Amino acid sequence: MARSFRTFTVLPQLPERLQALHRLAYNLWWCWHPEAWELFNRVDSDKFAELDHSPVRLIGSISQQRIRELEHDDGFLAHLDRVAGKLGQYLAAKTWYQDTYGSLPFNCVDRPCVAYFSMEFGIHESVPVYSGGLGVLAGDHLKSASDLGIPLAGVGIMFREGYFRQYLNPDGWQQERYPENDFTTLPLIAEHAADGSPLLIPVPLPGRTVQCRVWRIQVGRIPLYLLDTNIPQNAPEDRAITAQLYGGDKENRIKQEIVLGVGGYRALRALGREPLLCHLNEGHSAFCALERIRILMDEKKLDFATARELVKAGTAFTTHTPVPAGNEVFGADLVLKYLAEPMASLGLDRKSFLALGRQNPDDETEAFGMTVLALKLANTANGVSQLHGEVSRKMWQKLWADLPAREVPISAITNGVHTRSWLSPETALIYDRYLGVQWEERPTDYAIWKRVDTIPDTELWRTAERARSRLVHFARERLKLQLTRRGAPPAEVAKAGEVLDPEALTIGFARRFATYKRGSLLFKDVERLARIVGHKAWPVQFIFAGKAHPHDTEGKKVIAEVVHMARRADLRMHVVFLEDYDMNVARILVQGCDVWLNNPRRPLEASGTSGMKVAMNGGLNCSVLDGWWVEGYQHDNGWAIGAGEEYADLAFQDDIEVRAIYELLEQEIVPTFYNRGTDGVPREWVRRMKRVIRTLVPMFNTNRMVQEYVEKCYLPGCLRQHGLAADGGKSALELAQWRARLGKAWPGVKVDAVDATERAVLKVGGQLNVTAAVDLNGLGTEDVAVQLFHGPLDNDGQVQNASVTAMQPVEQSGRRWAFRGTVNCQASGQFGYAVRVLPRHALLPHVYEPGLVTWG
Repeated sequence: MARSFRTFTVLPQLPERLQALHRLAYNLWWCWHPEAWELFNRVDSDKFAELDHSPVRLIGSISQQRIRELEHDDGFLAHLDRVAGKLGQYLAAKTWYQDTYGSLPFNCVDRPCVAYFSMEFGIHESVPVYSGGLGVLAGDHLKSASDLGIPLAGVGIMFREGYFRQYLNPDGWQQERYPENDFTTLPLIAEHAADGSPLLIPVPLPGRTVQCRVWRIQVGRIPLYLLDTNIPQNAPEDRAITAQLYGGDKENRIKQEIVLGVGGYRALRALGREPLLCHLNEGHSAFCALERIRILMDEKKLDFATARELVKAGTAFTTHTPVPAGNEVFGADLVLKYLAEPMASLGLDRKSFLALGRQNPDDETEAFGMTVLALKLANTANGVSQLHGEVSRKMWQKLWADLPAREVPISAITNGVHTRSWLSPETALIYDRYLGVQWEERPTDYAIWKRVDTIPDTELWRTAERARSRLVHFARERLKLQLTRRGAPPAEVAKAGEVLDPEALTIGFARRFATYKRGSLLFKDVERLARIVGHKAWPVQFIFAGKAHPHDTEGKKVIAEVVHMARRADLRMHVVFLEDYDMNVARILVQGCDVWLNNPRRPLEASGTSGMKVAMNGGLNCSVLDGWWVEGYQHDNGWAIGAGEEYADLAFQDDIEVRAIYELLEQEIVPTFYNRGTDGVPREWVRRMKRVIRTLVPMFNTNRMVQEYVEKCYLPGCLRQHGLAADGGKSALELAQWRARLGKAWPGVKVDAVDATERAVLKVGGQLNVTAAVDLNGLGTEDVAVQLFHGPLDNDGQVQNASVTAMQPVEQSGRRWAFRGTVNCQASGQFGYAVRVLPRHALLPHVYEPGLVTWG
């Protein structure tokens, strides 16, 4: 029989002289500053590693005797004072944002301008509320926002079990376990209400209200607020909402996304930190926009259309996946079950409400898409690489059906990584010595990174060798633990201490094991691979790691195949699979690998950031031209698998690209690595390492990325929202009324006639003058943009690489206006043109936003 117990909490007792340890442990600034990391390592290095490098757990587990020793250790105390002083200086220092934008009228010292919503945050392995790349990107975003001083707050969920921990059974099949997070041993700061009680946020669900407790994690200057439903006030099924990241069925997922979007925004308001702009990192939090509209309607007495204009102006959206299955959808019945109350509050009928999440509002069979909802309610939308931007524009073109894909208003901001978080300590010291200390504060400054050429080849190479040696040692120890857990014989465990060679070319492949990433492609011709890895003079070795989603059976099959291959007698010493891939494993891998292998099916890799982490440590990439590598590859700073081809026959693609990998290894990568000078240094390899650092690090970092978000999304959105909200939302009302008038008139807008008086054949330098008669159906010329859409024709008679020329109104006749425009003929060839009409209003972010186009 279950019994009810009263609870109490025991906290570690630190003397006053060591209180700074507690302050440091509860600000994750420590995790990207090596001197702070080393401070905790100095307390007890073995225990620190054993406890997932968690300072909070470390402080709670050391003996009082050890605490007394530290209290009287002058060297440790000096180290502590130095690190605590650096944190104080960091928090007080003037930042890039203050220098650049501190005078803007909406900046406020007591609340953020931007709230960054994400289902997961990967800040450090000791806070396991992330699954992979999306979460790690979100964590790096917060770190750079802190470094740059962006007035931003993070919003997410505090999962009791987080994402699963991976282990493999004897047959290599992935198994999952879900250890519970002990919140008392995490760097969580409880938020409280005015009366001192725990802050609880009510979130409506069908027939009940769920209460969410609010926790805060401090990430440098940035607060990250996390919601938790596992509290006694909730029923057992509601306490389980925040149990597992991406866990449960569709019904649990929609509950999680309501908690994140609706509860997250309510939490910010309850804390007095209501933002001007919400950045939705993927569509999981898109219900936030509906909640913001509801609040404006309720408190400001605005209608839905006006409130929508205000919320849309203050919303930025980032989509991360070109794979349809990665974009969350819910059935209409499930949406109506959980959102009937908000639907009524918004004054929308069933069809109008569901239309917010449908590409085709008239298709009653279409599911409700969270990405669609986010796209319809965002001021700016972007993919996470230039190629992904192109793919996204094609993927969601139905929302702007009459626009060419290239004009669909989804831009691209290429991902980056937080430089300091992923850099090896040895490499950081070399950068300090030869680049100067400014590289850390100004990681986007190309002039600083050009100084990498001054690093002596021998010194850079020896640094890489030390990192590789550390990786091999780590892999051997981890492999021993894996085998011991499986009950392997002692002899087999002992042999694990001999796998890999600290001096051999080491290639890493670590990522989520989705099938499109082709984790087992390398083994397609296993005999050829065995010859490559087993070369007597030029050995090669591969380290694999990664998880498959618990429900992804095909992904688990790929892992099992890799594990089986690694057990072959001719591969066993050269290929290993490391279980339970997390940020700690990733850090050691990206710092120690010579080459990072990436072979997804193009164009399904939205960005990929692991290769960027390798590059900043001087590692080279060998990758399909997909995601970020399309922008990063410059012929002598890594290797490209293929030339960016896309194949209809997937089996043929696999054959072609695996042969390309083998040939690159045999003819380029391996010989370059082993071609050594008399001092044992591979000069050409080191030249490429320097080229990698010089060309990739200043570009592919989150400081550059976050600055782009500020300049392209945050500031335009905040300024637009600030302007629309002025005078009680007068401009928002004007825009909403104009949009309603536009919607009624637009079906009658048409191009009645197009006349080009010149001949069909023109000379270079000539002009094509075009006049069009346009029926505006009661709209004014100020309401429309009439354009000449023109450019060279392809073999199908379609305009490619089009240009747009504005046409000017010249004469009115009733509802019709004559517009005239000119095309300057600057090159020879076959060209085409058409006249089109788009809506125009000074308060719109751009003419493509309404998604309305009339072609003549």
